[in-house]
Amino acid sequence: MSILEKILTLFRGAATEAGQAVIDRNATRILDQEIRDAQGDSLRAKEDLTKLMAQQKLASDKLDAKRAKKAEYESHIGRLLGQGDQTLARDVAAKVAQLEGEIAAEEKALTATKAAVDKLHGSIKTADRRIESLQQQVDQVKANESVLRAQSAISARHSGQNAKLRTALDSLERVKTQQAERTAQIEAADALALSEGDGDLEARLAAAGVAPGQVSADAVLARYQKTEVVQHPREQLGAPQDEGSPLPAVHERAKV
Repeated sequence: MSILEKILTLFRGAATEAGQAVIDRNATRILDQEIRDAQGDSLRAKEDLTKLMAQQKLASDKLDAKRAKKAEYESHIGRLLGQGDQTLARDVAAKVAQLEGEIAAEEKALTATKAAVDKLHGSIKTADRRIESLQQQVDQVKANESVLRAQSAISARHSGQNAKLRTALDSLERVKTQQAERTAQIEAADALALSEGDGDLEARLAAAGVAPGQVSADAVLARYQKTEVVQHPREQLGAPQDEGSPLPAVHERAKV
């Protein structure tokens, strides 16, 4: 095979693949058009069937008329023979013979027409059933295609949402890391400020309870305990008091 033939073969293969791809992408549309074409053919067949049935009826009516005419001529032959008119009776008999030939030919043609009508009618019914079945299948394919498109859209949207959530979580982690770094920087700056001045020493004195202006809870409680002892010395010692004697003066000796 020459190079030119191979190139032509390549072009034919590419054209075939491109055509097949176009057919695959428009398969549903092609099916719809094929169904419409089949429905059009069925409609034209029904029109032809209607014409054929009309011809059958006309032929049947014409045949019935000839049969009636034949029966009438046959009755004339009997009367003419009774009257002794052999000549006229023979002429009528010739007409009856002619009618019988025509009737036989038309009966044969009518039988063929009736067979053609029955066959065409059956073919149309079969075609209509096939078209209806194909239409149902196409409708089902369309419904499945709609479901697949919806599922694909949902899947794509879900994937996009997952990607957005991952991006949001990454951003949140970065913010938390930045906040932790800023908090550590502030704590380090506070610690550095305390170590450079008297802040660290004051903090340790305050923790020991000896810093100026610091009053502990134990000191406040001891102060009030001493005040109570000075105010009620007799009650605490159990000494009785005279009803008429005045209450002793209260002297607070509270120490801070």
